[in-house]
Amino acid sequence: MVFTGGNRLSCFKMETENFKFFQHKECEFFPCHPIKDVENFNCLFCYCPLYALGDNCGGNFRYNEKGFKDCTDCNLPHLRKNYDYVIGKYNEIIDIVKANHEKGYREIVSEEE
Repeated sequence: MVFTGGNRLSCFKMETENFKFFQHKECEFFPCHPIKDVENFNCLFCYCPLYALGDNCGGNFRYNEKGFKDCTDCNLPHLRKNYDYVIGKYNEIIDIVKANHEKGYREIVSEEE
């Protein structure tokens, strides 16, 4: 690794891209979604960070009868090739967090605890 400065995601020049892929084959749920190409199933985003984006996540989901997202048929964060897509959506997630903070969401949660 060579330090190059800049923002947190671009501060290192990587010799490899191994950090973009991880498998936990000993996990009781592996693979947690039906998939044909198990060798390229990526466990790095075990809990999908795109869930919070609702309809804008880009994945294959549906809303169940209770109104919750059902991502059973979605493999978007679990495909080796989609790491850059997921990371590319982080600014949208940050915007949601900021908006919730500005609405006072943080205070509402802390009052209920």
